[in-house]
Formats: sequence, structure tokens, C-alpha cells
Amino acid sequence: QVQLVESGGGLVEPGGSLRLSCTASGKNLTGYTVAWYRQAPGKQRELVAGINSRGFTDVKAFVKGRFTISRDNAKNTVYLQMNSLKPEDTAVYYCHLDLRVGVPGFDYWGQGTQVTVSS
Repeated sequence: QVQLVESGGGLVEPGGSLRLSCTASGKNLTGYTVAWYRQAPGKQRELVAGINSRGFTDVKAFVKGRFTISRDNAKNTVYLQMNSLKPEDTAVYYCHLDLRVGVPGFDYWGQGTQVTVSS
């Protein structure tokens, strides 16, 4: 019923920018926290940033000052603006929706979008 689709990834040079989008179908995101995660080859998936229903954001220290998370409720979309990209930002980026925090079976992942930062 619920599907999340990420887009906006690609190949950029160090110092470049990308804007990722996560658009939902089958569920209105307005009342929920949505998060961005990333996973590099051979590494565990890690939380990058989250935004709650009020628009309050939490951006992790390793990307703070470079990444911004935002949402457009009219478009049912959450964005991740990535500036000053570094090679270590290379990963597959996923959006995540948890309808009932702490209760299994009520969370959803997108398919992921590849971000590659290389000269």
C-alpha cells in the first residue's frame, strides 16, 4: 500500500551539490517523521538526517553544515539538499518512514538512489 521512491542521485565532483527527493504514494506523510539513511559498499546503513511533522530537523554531525533536510507536504515529498559533497559521501541513499516507532512491521524503505562523488 505504501511506496517510497527516491530520486536525484548521480555523479558529482567533490564540492558539488545534489538534491535528493523522497516521494510517497499510498500514505500522506504530513503527520510523520521521515529520515534519510545511506549505505556505502561493505558498510552498515547509517542515519543521515530526519525531519518530524512540525518541520523540526536533526542532521547528524558528519554532514551538519553541508546537508539540509526539508519537506513539502503539498507534494508529499521530503528532500535532502547536499552541498560541498565529499568522496566519503558516496553511498546509496534511502528514505525511511516509520508509522509506529518501536513497533515492528510499520516501517517502509525506498529503493535507494546512488550518489557518487568523484573527480
